[in-house]
This record gives sequence, structure tokens and C-alpha cells, in this order.
Amino acid sequence: MLFLYRVIKFSLQDIARNFWLSVVTVTILLLALFSINTLLAARLVGNSAITAIKDKINISLYLTAEAPENQITDLRAQVAALPHVKTVTYISKQDALASFRDKYKNNQAVLSSLQELGRNPLSPSLMIAPDDFDQSSAVIDSLQAIDSPIIESRDFSDHSVVLTKISDITNRVNEIGLFIIAIFILTSLLVVYNTIRVAIYTHRQEIEIMRLVGASNHFIYLPYLFSALVYAVFSSLVIIAVFYPFLTLLQPYLDGFFAGYEINILSYFVNNFGLIFGTEFIVVLLINFLASWFAVQRYARV
Repeated sequence: MLFLYRVIKFSLQDIARNFWLSVVTVTILLLALFSINTLLAARLVGNSAITAIKDKINISLYLTAEAPENQITDLRAQVAALPHVKTVTYISKQDALASFRDKYKNNQAVLSSLQELGRNPLSPSLMIAPDDFDQSSAVIDSLQAIDSPIIESRDFSDHSVVLTKISDITNRVNEIGLFIIAIFILTSLLVVYNTIRVAIYTHRQEIEIMRLVGASNHFIYLPYLFSALVYAVFSSLVIIAVFYPFLTLLQPYLDGFFAGYEINILSYFVNNFGLIFGTEFIVVLLINFLASWFAVQRYARV
């Protein structure tokens, strides 16, 4: 117990004596952790946006305004029986008009123009959702083959362009983020290494005396290795204290930008708290431990 007390005491003394160097070390570790979490958040936003867009993709068949209900029912059943079709939703003229009014409720010019017409200019439609976005082309080919007199027009918008752009942006962010993280990890190794080296140099006379009185290598080395643990714990606690408020401030902007899509990175980080920050703590601890170990092996052999 006395041995552990002395190890901790000497370690904290080293950190205090080299206070500003310790601050720099923790700051570099914080920047590395912040970069990792920011990259994780960006990747989550990109993947969530792609998933959300895929889930909301619909293929539309617009029907003639005078289409009889029985023919609409038959066409709906025919479309629903096609391979890779998940749902077929019938939008009546009245439903389409109500949706149109709600969409442009703040645009009086559009609503006034609609009122001047004196009639409902919208057509009924069938909204087809594929069971898998990758099968959208197959569904579109099947719909193209349907020849029905009540089909007025077809909306086969190519959503793959949007998804490809989002995917490309996400991949580019990942590549740049990984490069930045690699730089921070290398910098962290060098900074921790030099911090321990300076601490050893400061105590070089004490280390000589310890060896003369028969102190073991473990007793000499452990305070510096414990300092690595202190840096890892402190940087992990600070990043938790900083990153969650950052996410809290960021989430409303994401909600506004991705209106209509449920993308909540704050909930993700809360639900995966142990996995994310536990893994980061272990990685930082290993980086600090390796840098400290190399430093004491080289410079503590007085």
C-alpha cells in the first residue's frame, strides 16, 4: 500500500512540476479525441441521411382524373403483386389537394391561384415504395411494362444521384478525418514521449540516488507510467464534458437541415456511451503507455 502511495505521489509531483507541459499533452489528446468523435458523428449523419432517404423513396403513377374506382383498385392490386414492391398507397384527388394546401399554407399567392381555378386540378396517384432501394430499377422496369388507360403519367425520379453524392461526401470526410486522426495520434505519441522525457530529466539526480540505495526498476518506472494513466483519464473526462454540450448545440441545426428525417446523433452517443468512450479511453491509454514506456526505457537508465 505504501509502495502504491509513493508511486502516485511521485507521479502527481512530476505532473505538477511540469504543469504547462502536462496541459499541452492533455490538449493534444483532447484534439485527437475530438477529431475521432467528430468523424464518427459525420459518418453517422451521412449513413443516417442515406438510410432515411432510401426509406422515403417512392415511385409515382399519376392517374387520369376520371379513372373509375374499380379500375384503380385493379391497377393497385396489379402493382402490389409485382416483385420487390413493399407498399402501394392510393392518393385520391381530395387527399392530394389537402396535401398541396398544407405544403403551401404559407404561400398565399399559390393558394389564391388555386382558389381562382374553382376546381381541383390535381390527379389521383399511386405511390409505390420498393422493399429495397437497390431493386428500384427492377420495379421501374415492371411498371413501365404495365399498359393501362388510366395511367396519365409516371414519375420515376432517379434518387441514386442524390444518394451517390451523399455517399461520396461521407467517404471524403472519412478519408480526410482519418488522415487528421493519424496526425494527432502521431503527435500524441511524440508529445507524451517528450513529456515523460522532460520529467525524467528533471528527476535525474533523484533517480541516481534511488539506484544507489537499491530502488528497483519498477519503483523508478511506475510513477511515469502512472502519469500516462492520469493523462488518459483526464483527457477522456474532459472530452465527455465538452463533446456532449457540443452535440446538444449541433442537434437543432441537424433537425432543421434534415427536416422530415430522424437523425439524432445525441441519442446515438448517449446510447453507445460505454462503447464509444470506453474504446477511446483504452486507445488513448495504450498510446500514452507505449510512449511512456519507450521514454523510461531509454532515459531512466541512469
